[in-house]
Amino acid sequence: VDVFQAWCGPCKTVVDLFRKIRNEVGSDLLHFAVAEVDSIDALEKYRGKCEPVFLFYAEGELVAVVRGVNAPLLQKTILEQL
Repeated sequence: VDVFQAWCGPCKTVVDLFRKIRNEVGSDLLHFAVAEVDSIDALEKYRGKCEPVFLFYAEGELVAVVRGVNAPLLQKTILEQL
């Protein structure tokens, strides 16, 4: 989940990375979503920062968090979680 502030917008620079990985591993294993923190109370702790945050969930549980746009770390985290 790409967690973003309304005034900052979702991180568009990683869309191609996610698309590439999804094509490599199959669409059934990886799902990408965006969430605006001001609209979701459960994401309140991520408000007030203009830093992309990526939350990784498996079976409904938060399993990893990556802060900032770090393509190698994002790719590593995705592949580890899969």
